[in-house]
Amino acid sequence: MTFANIAVTRDGAVAILQLNRPKVLNALNMQLMDELISAFQELDNDDSVLCFVLHGNEKAFAAGADIKEMAEASAAEMIARDQFTRWDKIRKVKKPIIAAVSGFALGGGCELAMHCDIIIASESAKFGQPEINIGVIPGAGGTQRLTRAVGKGAAMEMVLTGRMFSAEDMLRAGLVNKIVPVEFYLTEAVALAKEIASKPPVAVRLAKDAILKAFDTTIETGLEYERKNFYLLFATEDMREGMKAFIEKRKPEWKGK
Repeated sequence: MTFANIAVTRDGAVAILQLNRPKVLNALNMQLMDELISAFQELDNDDSVLCFVLHGNEKAFAAGADIKEMAEASAAEMIARDQFTRWDKIRKVKKPIIAAVSGFALGGGCELAMHCDIIIASESAKFGQPEINIGVIPGAGGTQRLTRAVGKGAAMEMVLTGRMFSAEDMLRAGLVNKIVPVEFYLTEAVALAKEIASKPPVAVRLAKDAILKAFDTTIETGLEYERKNFYLLFATEDMREGMKAFIEKRKPEWKGK
C-alpha cells in the first residue's frame, strides 16, 4: 500500500500506520485523512490483520489540522465540505487501534488519538485542544470524547485555555494508558498490539464493539447489548476451542471463526 502522506508496514498480524508529513508536524489535511481512512478500511477487511498501531514520529504525532485549508473558508463552505464525516469512518473500524504518541498531539492530533482505543505515550508527549486560540472550538469530537475520558473540569480547562498538557497529566486524567521513554514508545505499542492480536479475533472485535457502545447509550441498553455479544460468541469455533483448551490445560489455537 503506497500513499503520499502516510506509510503502512506490517509486523505479523499488526498493521502499523504512520502519519508522514514531518515538515509540517504531521498536520492533518484532507488528503492525509482520506489516505488514512482508505488504509484503515482496506486493512480492516483483511483477515490477516488483527490489530492496528497508529503513530507519527518522535517530534509529533500530529500537531493539529492543516489551518491553511480552513483559514479562508466560509461557514457554508465548511458545511458543504463536511470534512468530519471522514472521522466517523475511523470510529467504525472494527479491529483495535493503538495510538503511539510522541511529541505534539494537539487539536485534530489529540482528537485522532482519542479516536483510537488505547494510547501509549512517550515521556515527551504533549496533548491539547488549542482551537480556542484561533477563534474556533474542537470539531472532530474534542469536546465530547475528551469530556468522557477526563471529566468535565479537565476538559473545560483544556478546551477553554488551549494549553498543552503533559503525558503525566493525561495519565492521571485517564486519557493515556501508559507512559514510556521516547525510544520505546512505538515498540511498546507494537508489543501491546501483538498481545491483543494473539487473542481470539471475533471476541476481540465484539469486545471493542461492546465497550464503545457504553458511550452511546444508557447502562441498561449497554448491558443488554453486551449480553447479546456474549451469547453470539457461543456460535464461534474459537469459543469451543478456548474452553476446551482451558479444560485440557493447553494453549488454544484460534481460527478467527
